[in-house]
Amino acid sequence: MIVGSGTGEGNILTTTYDKIFNWARRSAIWPMQFGLACCAIEMMAVLDPRHDMSRFGAEVFRATPRQSDLMIVAGTVTEKMAPIVRRLWDQMPEPKWAIAMGACATCGGPYRTYAVTQGVDRVIPVDVYVPGCPPRPEALLWGLLHLQRKIDRMTVAKPKSVAAEARR
Repeated sequence: MIVGSGTGEGNILTTTYDKIFNWARRSAIWPMQFGLACCAIEMMAVLDPRHDMSRFGAEVFRATPRQSDLMIVAGTVTEKMAPIVRRLWDQMPEPKWAIAMGACATCGGPYRTYAVTQGVDRVIPVDVYVPGCPPRPEALLWGLLHLQRKIDRMTVAKPKSVAAEARR
């Protein structure tokens, strides 16, 4: 809520910490460059001028997990690649989010073999699933907007159970 005379003097802004932090978090999402298969082409296409992912605050793709807060898993995760995905996830700072992009990342896709992980959610926690094979760039933008709505519902306060444990 903004209260003031409109002259620029004496304006007051009242809000909550959650709204400020969540606005900052959802407006500056830095995804990690992490394409594993054909879905990576669609992930790259979302940065072109036609789709322009930067309109939503997620334009800076980082090459290192220590500078990113969003992992977009785009493509097939093999059993050999799963520990590397987990290591990269563990190196990301908190708060962090994950989007599983495409049928292969969400459920293994058409590959029902021992060598393919049947969903990246067996390796890392996933916040948003983007369906398709491969999903269109608009679908990834939908997933990003869905993630931003999820970020808006977060709180910076400790849950009551954690606060009670800290007092003991």
